Amino acid sequence: MRDLLHDPLHAAADLGRPIPDSPHAVSVCLPTWASVIGYEEADPAVTEKMRAGYPRFFCHPLVTELFAWVAREKAGPREKALVFPTPEAALAAADWILLKEDVGGVSVRRLHEDRDDATGATAILFPAEAERTARLYWRFSGQGVSSRLSESLLAGWQAPEFRAAEAGGAAAREAIRAQLAGLTGQPATHVFLFCSGMAGVHAVQRALGVLHPGRRTVQLGFPYVDVLKVQEEFGAGVHFVPGVGAGAMAELEALAAREPLAGLYTELPSNPLIEMPDLPALAALAAAHAFPLVADDTVATCVNVDALAHADVVTTSLTKAFSGVGDVLAGAVVVRAAGPWADALRRLLAAQEAAAPLFALDAVVLEKNARTFPERVRRMSASAAAVAGWLAAHPAVAKVHYPTLDPAARAAFRPLRTGRACAADGYGMLLSLTLRDPAATPAFFDRLRFSKGPSLGTNYSLACPYTLLAHYTELDWAARCGVSRDLVRLSIGLEEPSDLIARLAEALGGGPV
Repeated sequence: MRDLLHDPLHAAADLGRPIPDSPHAVSVCLPTWASVIGYEEADPAVTEKMRAGYPRFFCHPLVTELFAWVAREKAGPREKALVFPTPEAALAAADWILLKEDVGGVSVRRLHEDRDDATGATAILFPAEAERTARLYWRFSGQGVSSRLSESLLAGWQAPEFRAAEAGGAAAREAIRAQLAGLTGQPATHVFLFCSGMAGVHAVQRALGVLHPGRRTVQLGFPYVDVLKVQEEFGAGVHFVPGVGAGAMAELEALAAREPLAGLYTELPSNPLIEMPDLPALAALAAAHAFPLVADDTVATCVNVDALAHADVVTTSLTKAFSGVGDVLAGAVVVRAAGPWADALRRLLAAQEAAAPLFALDAVVLEKNARTFPERVRRMSASAAAVAGWLAAHPAVAKVHYPTLDPAARAAFRPLRTGRACAADGYGMLLSLTLRDPAATPAFFDRLRFSKGPSLGTNYSLACPYTLLAHYTELDWAARCGVSRDLVRLSIGLEEPSDLIARLAEALGGGPV
């Protein structure tokens, strides 16, 4: 496997290669500014070279092969197929398609009905004209089959290596629950594991809809793109409050006084602006108006912050720093045991977890990857702070988004250090920057010797033009929210900070340091 710490996938010749060099990679090399635009515009010169991609946005080759097999075996003329890990997930997808599309019908079929299919994987078959809607459900819900589950289904699930791994899957899941319970200070019975981070967010959104039907949620702070989409698509609607400062808090307080709310979502810190909300103040507001507070700690991680000292629910993408390798998709939701919503949320989330479980083989890989999670987070956080400080002093750089450079963000981190889970004082591995001359950004990105692709929290550093990747069809809207179309996001890995700074100096035109 290529050593991405010292030999990153960054050159034009690396276009389309999986990051990392694994059949189950969750990222892909998009090495130039032009290649990112080509991907967004579905240019065959880019897309035909892609051997991987972020799984909810790009259909993995093994998943594509599984869909094709199902279509050949079970579909009728002009029907398409998607596969979900359980009948419950498939039925929910079918219902959503029928809600959105005026089509004749959507059928639901178990795979391998004549065999002992331990996975419960289930296909939906739908008219070809509904494919775009079906794919959006796949993306927003995060409940699709993983590449490893697809591989096992294509093998008929009877292959001895898959049967042996299933036995280890239950133990791996319990080990992951125990690790997260220890880090968050919550009982393992309050930790729920999902087949992706977005499946966890989707599960929380479904639960809030049951707790408070007909009420809208609130998103505080500019979020990761699909967290907002989930609230828009699966519920009564969402109020979006882009900032986290005093003005945003005043707007939120007025909103809560005016309208009953289903819940409030925020990120610790936000992606990509790295803004940190005042979580204790949000918790007090949520308690006063009787709605759950949901925080996502993917960027800071539970190593650096004790979100559950204040939030009712924490969501996190285990795909990112918890795994570190970038070869497994998973998510978790942790419920605060002492919170007023704990019992109801546990019951609702248990049902959602059963509908979108973490597959056995994925759990086995994730448990192994995560054994060094705390020490990796501490190293990456320290390196990110060093890189951010160097960039902020560079004359070509206009703005660096990182908590050590923002007194308000540092202050907002402080009350989250008090829990027993937080021995570290880091701020996470993620930072963003813009240049003084926006026209110079494409050349800077093209020269940068970081692996270049979506995702974050990996053991190796990653760079991407985040706004182009996440908001290409809504760039003006993102700009109005303070997210420049020229923003470059860096996820800092385990390389020596001096090495990363040398690469950045070279890309900025200053030569080696």
